[in-house]
Amino acid sequence: MKLYKLTESEEKFAELIWQNEPIGSGDLVKLCEKEMGWKKSTTYTVLKKLCDKGIFQNENTVVSALLSKDEYYARQSVSFVEDNFGGSLPRFLTAFISGRKLSRQQAEELKRLIDEHKEE
Repeated sequence: MKLYKLTESEEKFAELIWQNEPIGSGDLVKLCEKEMGWKKSTTYTVLKKLCDKGIFQNENTVVSALLSKDEYYARQSVSFVEDNFGGSLPRFLTAFISGRKLSRQQAEELKRLIDEHKEE
C-alpha cells in the first residue's frame, strides 16, 4: 500500500471506523451525520476514497479496517523520519530531544526499546 496522509476530516472519519468496527455502512452514515454533520453522500464518497487507498474495506455493507490505527500511524512515523531526516532515527531523536532533558524513566525506556530492536 502506498502511504496516504489523511486530511483532518478523513482522520476523524477513520477514528470513528477504528472505534466502531466492524460497522454496517448504514450505521456509519448515521454516526457520521451525528458526529460530523455529514450527509450520506459525503460519508460514502470519503469511505470509497479510503477503501481505494487500502485503509478500509466495505464488504457486504460492513465496513472494517484493512490497516489498524497502530499500523497506519506506524507507517506515518516511518515516512516522516524518511522524508525529514533522511531515514535516520538518531537524527530524528536528536532533533526531538534538542534542548530538553529526559527523565531517568524516559532514558531507560529508550534504552530498553533500542536493546529490543537492535540487530544481533
